[in-house]
Amino acid sequence: MEGTKKTQLIKPRIRQILSKELPSGLISKLPKHWVQIGDVLILPLREEFLPYKREIAEVYAQVLEVKTVLRKGRILGELREPHYEVIYGDDTVTVHRENGILYKLDAARIMFSPANVKERIRMAGIARPDELVVDMFAGIGHLSLPIAKHCGARVIAIEKNPYAFKFLVENIELNGVQDRMTAYNIDNREFPGEGIADRILMGYVIRTHEFIPKALQIAKDGAIIHYHNTVPERLMPGEPFQTFRRIAREHGYEAEKLNELVIKRYSPGVWHVVVDVKVFKV
Repeated sequence: MEGTKKTQLIKPRIRQILSKELPSGLISKLPKHWVQIGDVLILPLREEFLPYKREIAEVYAQVLEVKTVLRKGRILGELREPHYEVIYGDDTVTVHRENGILYKLDAARIMFSPANVKERIRMAGIARPDELVVDMFAGIGHLSLPIAKHCGARVIAIEKNPYAFKFLVENIELNGVQDRMTAYNIDNREFPGEGIADRILMGYVIRTHEFIPKALQIAKDGAIIHYHNTVPERLMPGEPFQTFRRIAREHGYEAEKLNELVIKRYSPGVWHVVVDVKVFKV
């Protein structure tokens, strides 16, 4: 209950303090929602707030007890890197605690979506201890750390971005899973393993279909692939499974849909979806 009361009191307190520094017309438009990753806050600020961004950030930091505040920006490029502006504090590296996992990351430069929490929790119970899991887009270990930590499965985590890879290695040590989790700093298309994985994680969006042939190459016959992608609402519920099955058939595999979940809204009219698919060599 204490957590609920604190949340209810935060917004009036922020408004009360800033009412002495901002024009009255802006007070009602102050951000009512934000993202907190460890002790770093990501705040969406519209253009009209920019002349007062430092004053606003300082108040949010004090009330919410964080060390650094970032202005939310866009996620760009193949490596899905955030472009966020530091508007209060200077240390953007933090440790986020969730479901018994420690995620160390640079919140200004590495993507971490609290909205994906249900999928990270789902991964904590998805695999058996005797499985070999290959995470093709590991990042800092978003999806594969829960598998290694809570399922006890062996994990190969592949991450192309050298900066994200640095935190992936640190997180493997932070969570004490060095004995069952191995990291590779390469493009997953260069990974040499064939027919080795009982389970494959494809936690990427927009272009994930381009990597399906490589996933099939890595998979054992009967492996399960957790295939993420972004899908226009008008193409659901057929997609994204139809595209996965078409590409699988082109490469001599049949695909069976086991489960499908909507992760979150990606943009207007577009959803981030994950499909659990079992694949068989024809």
